[in-house]
Amino acid sequence: MLNYEMIFENAKNWTKEAGENLRESLKQAIEVEFKTSASDLVTKKDREIEQLFAQKINEIYPSHMILGEEGTVASQDYVFAESEVWVIDPIDGTTNFVNQKMNFAISVAFYDKGQPVIGIIYDPIKDELFSALKGHGAYLNDERIESLKACKLQEALISVNSLWTIPNEKIEEKKLFPIVENARGIRYIGSAALEIAWIAVGRLDAYIDFRLSPWDIGAGIVILRELGGEATTLEGHEIDMTNTSTTLFSRPGLSAEIRSYLA
Repeated sequence: MLNYEMIFENAKNWTKEAGENLRESLKQAIEVEFKTSASDLVTKKDREIEQLFAQKINEIYPSHMILGEEGTVASQDYVFAESEVWVIDPIDGTTNFVNQKMNFAISVAFYDKGQPVIGIIYDPIKDELFSALKGHGAYLNDERIESLKACKLQEALISVNSLWTIPNEKIEEKKLFPIVENARGIRYIGSAALEIAWIAVGRLDAYIDFRLSPWDIGAGIVILRELGGEATTLEGHEIDMTNTSTTLFSRPGLSAEIRSYLA
């Protein structure tokens, strides 16, 4: 039987080590490459940090699989249904890492045969480690985070991916106008992991995005659910980690109010 507590401690230690590596790297010029467009960036550090995790995981847990943004796995269906798998985004918010030198995070999750068990999101610039082990609560550094309370849309800060401002195939953008008009405010950080982590500690109240991958949300799902928050598709269904779609993360109850505007 797997020792989740030990895996959790190892994962936190590795994540902190990776964060120190990233902080040091910002003292030098960042080597940038482009994947699909000028706005789809990858750096040497993305690959280096992912390899750091891969090396440590393979040394201690050689049977575990790794799904990282900069690597590939033959079949996500097989991974999540049958295996112990680490889901890693070495730098979530690479554009922020390059342009702002802040507002990026390391995201690490552990799933056991499809079930979310461990979630870790680390902001190395602020030295904020958000973490959760299923059934044991969620923490910001060493302080336990209180369970989330409900709030109304008119009281809420909503983070929405900027795709809502233009015609797109994911959602009719005009459907979001009432949400924008009725919310207390709209924000967008540019790091999915941080947007979810910020809901966990009350800096945001909900987050809507249209094009997320497993490594963007894997850790956040664990953390948010430990606090009574909601992580679903925009339609209110369970998130399928092998077929990501438009997703909605929120305080308890707020997602239903948001969906009522989209019907």
